[in-house]
Amino acid sequence: MAPRCSVLVLALAAALSVAVAYDPLDPNGNITIKWDIMSWTPDGYVAVVTINNFQMYRQIMAPGWTVGWTWAKREVIWSMVGAQATEQGDCSRFKANIPHCCKRTPTIVDLLPGVPYNQQIANCCRGGVISAYGQDPAAAVSAFQVSVGQAGTTNRTVKVPKNFTLHGPGPGYTCGPAKIVPSTVFLTPDRRRKTQALMTWNVTCTYSQHLASKYPSCCVSFSSFYNDTIVPCAKCACGCEHKTCVQGDSKRLAVTGKHEHAHAAAARGHRDKEAPLLQCTTHMCPVRVHWHVKLNYKEYWRAKIAITNFNYHMNYTQWTLVAQHPNLDNITEVFSFDYKPVVAYGSINDTAMFYGLKYFNDHLMQAGPYGNVQSEVLMRKDASTFTFRQGWAFPRKVYFNGDECQMPPPDAYPYLPNSALPAAAASSLGAAVAAVVVLLVMIVA
Repeated sequence: MAPRCSVLVLALAAALSVAVAYDPLDPNGNITIKWDIMSWTPDGYVAVVTINNFQMYRQIMAPGWTVGWTWAKREVIWSMVGAQATEQGDCSRFKANIPHCCKRTPTIVDLLPGVPYNQQIANCCRGGVISAYGQDPAAAVSAFQVSVGQAGTTNRTVKVPKNFTLHGPGPGYTCGPAKIVPSTVFLTPDRRRKTQALMTWNVTCTYSQHLASKYPSCCVSFSSFYNDTIVPCAKCACGCEHKTCVQGDSKRLAVTGKHEHAHAAAARGHRDKEAPLLQCTTHMCPVRVHWHVKLNYKEYWRAKIAITNFNYHMNYTQWTLVAQHPNLDNITEVFSFDYKPVVAYGSINDTAMFYGLKYFNDHLMQAGPYGNVQSEVLMRKDASTFTFRQGWAFPRKVYFNGDECQMPPPDAYPYLPNSALPAAAASSLGAAVAAVVVLLVMIVA
């Protein structure tokens, strides 16, 4: 009985771990790490490692990705192009040529922009920053070359590494085992000849917000033209314990912004994600998204979206905002933001991704007078579904930079006053009254 219970517990744990990493708005989102062996060497091989971000709206921000694994045997890294191991390890057994890294569990990071050309390959050297696939597919990739020694020299003797890890830049990613797949096929620059890798394996990594943090990293507030109530973010929406905050006019803020931040970043070598220094608020979230139902026209309605940064230690470059709302399939115009639909399930088009215009507002500055971006969205009404009642005009879900934001409770949404009627209902009532008046006139006549 005991072994059967153990198997059941393990199966349940595996199912839960998969469910935790599932995003219903981006069900196929993942990061795939692909190894292509391009040539054999006397004691190993040369491989090109490509990191593809197939997540529609989650990017890897500075200080960038960190990839690690465990060698299957006693392999070493002779050299690298486009990336580097953070530690060399114990290479004392080598007398002449010293490897780049001798650790059995190497940790690899991208090179920074501006390195010499002989240390670069295509899609390298961006400081580990990778764009979201839905925002910029061409920049949703990173790559490096690695020369591996003391390894197999044929397809049969090569052993794939195991225990892959990915930080982007913090925790949250879980990587599966490496799987040998059909070799990658390449086209020559003139596109007249095909070549292929000698051997290829893939590693798939998925993200879980629950593994990344105990609390959300953003919250949502609401307001509307038809109600004076402003629904704020919930108290301690992102957790209040163990968080440092300062008032906007604090003297400590000036010191922190100029000196403490620079010294701490230098000491960490710009690798670790810095602990946030938040402006003191009731919600204690680094980011707040505000949705305001602004105007109502005969055939259209307009909503205003404002994103505010409360973190004095973080700028958000190439940020993304995702909202789910049934009327987002009828977007007529978006002001000040770029927009793309996120269609995860066939013809269901109720999700939109917004992001900043390049060189205008794609950079959300740190907390302060410039720490916000905003836009307005004009949507055409669908007569069969449109209403301002029961919170219909507000989004069902909101994501910022791929993390789901804490929404207000449904019973707190701005309600439509009983005296108010939607435009369609008002026009129908007017028509009915007019018909009754005409009928009475005819009867009297």
